[in-house]
Amino acid sequence: MRTSLLAAVGLMAVGLTAAPAHAADPVFTLSGPAEIGLRPHPGQSGEPQKTTVDFRVANETGTVFDRQSTYTIDLSALKGVADVAFTREQHNGCTLAAAKVTCKAWSIWTHGSQVVSLDLAAAKDSKVGAVVDLTMTGSAEGATFKPITTKVKVGGPDLVLEEAPLKPEMVPGQTQALPIVLSNAGTESARGVALELDTTHGIDLVEKYDNCSYSVSDTPGQPWNTGWGTTICTFADEIKPGTVYETAEPLTLKAAPHAFFDAITYAVYENGDQPKTTEKLAPSATTKKLTLKERPARAAALRSADLDPWNNYHEFAFSVKNSADLVAGAVSLKGKAGETVKAELGFQNNGPAWVAYLRSGEAVARTDIVIPAGVKVTKAPEQCRGFEANGEPREQNLGAPRYHCSTTHVIGEKQKFAYPFELKIEKVIEGATGSISVGQWADDTPVQDWDPNKANNRAAFVINGKDAGTTPTTGPSTGTGTPTQGASATAAATTSASASASAVPGAGKGPKANGGLASTGSTALPVAIGGAALVAAGGALYVAVRRRAAARA
Repeated sequence: MRTSLLAAVGLMAVGLTAAPAHAADPVFTLSGPAEIGLRPHPGQSGEPQKTTVDFRVANETGTVFDRQSTYTIDLSALKGVADVAFTREQHNGCTLAAAKVTCKAWSIWTHGSQVVSLDLAAAKDSKVGAVVDLTMTGSAEGATFKPITTKVKVGGPDLVLEEAPLKPEMVPGQTQALPIVLSNAGTESARGVALELDTTHGIDLVEKYDNCSYSVSDTPGQPWNTGWGTTICTFADEIKPGTVYETAEPLTLKAAPHAFFDAITYAVYENGDQPKTTEKLAPSATTKKLTLKERPARAAALRSADLDPWNNYHEFAFSVKNSADLVAGAVSLKGKAGETVKAELGFQNNGPAWVAYLRSGEAVARTDIVIPAGVKVTKAPEQCRGFEANGEPREQNLGAPRYHCSTTHVIGEKQKFAYPFELKIEKVIEGATGSISVGQWADDTPVQDWDPNKANNRAAFVINGKDAGTTPTTGPSTGTGTPTQGASATAAATTSASASASAVPGAGKGPKANGGLASTGSTALPVAIGGAALVAAGGALYVAVRRRAAARA
């Protein structure tokens, strides 16, 4: 995607020089696009085409800087070249004069801060090819700032990517072609392009090509931790203005056995300016190469040919006919009065599908734990909050009769969520029974409609039952309640002192996946990216999309 005529800015430029700082003073780096391009005046619509530019300040000190900072952008060089205005989203604290933007902020957060967003448009008398510098500096008592300079150019290449005619509904194992068609709607050639494909965990690319690099998971046993995989293919071709190109070799998408709510994003950039990825990429070892060919002139033109923030980027969401079976793990503990026992209480996804709420970032499921009589919780994981027996909130987290434990926004296929508890047996009550239930985040923990077996979503939690074993059983431990991979839905339970515990099977095997189609609809899909608040590894996806849309030329 691009917000400017140039498809040239993929790397965030930083200032390289700054005045020497006192050893104790923090140093902050200002950042923004290295270069932006402007549609020549007046634009295809007859109105000036705006390009949004974001400027930020990075904070790598690890602490909040709580003094007032002042940021200044010199606009004098833009006279006769570009007109400047604040964006609608611009926050307070900034003023715009004829030749200067001044912003004041009271602090710099540990993750950095947004400084200002500006809309630039080519001036009425500007000439194609004109290039000027736009520089932002910063100052604050007790701190040093590295400045940032952005080159502003009138004219340049404008890559436009056609939206592929993909089908939203699939079944595991099904394939469909991904045609890539692009053009240059700008005034200059783009000398080499990069195609970036980002797919969620359930969508695979069938073909491999020598000029493409593919992300490599650091945790092959838990690939759902990242949620997304990246492929970047580079082409040395000159993309001439007004010419349409398409890939000569096939690109095929395939729904994996665990596919469910999945998505793909695909974009083109000038080669070398594609966004940096935090994932490790490795080239393939094939004898095939993905190439571009010029589309015949008689072929239909691209749907979009104007400089649009999203015209070289597209997203698509899939709903794969699949299901995910969440199974609560039954637990049986045995101990004497006064002893403290440890237990991991939770559930496992028996698949076959993974489930990811990447759009909303909401927890996929909740575990509702009812503590047996005669036992008091002395230690609970941070993902679990104590409630009264009737579900009402309570101030004290420990000693509660009931706990609600949340997952992350992703549950992988065959993934286990085990929450470690410590419980003191205050009174021995033979066969004291509680429960472990997994389902939606609601008062009664209803089962999700994509879970095919409601019977195994609830299991018993027993203290000193008649059939409780005497040998401690240890399963994959989370330590802090972080999900772990396991082969069984049985929660492990261990004891301290002379107490013993034994994990017992859950409610039995449920029926196979019912094959019911997941709920679809433009607002119901849990996984998709776009204007909504996105998360994949936190909120990084939304930030990446916003930067690509608004801080690249």
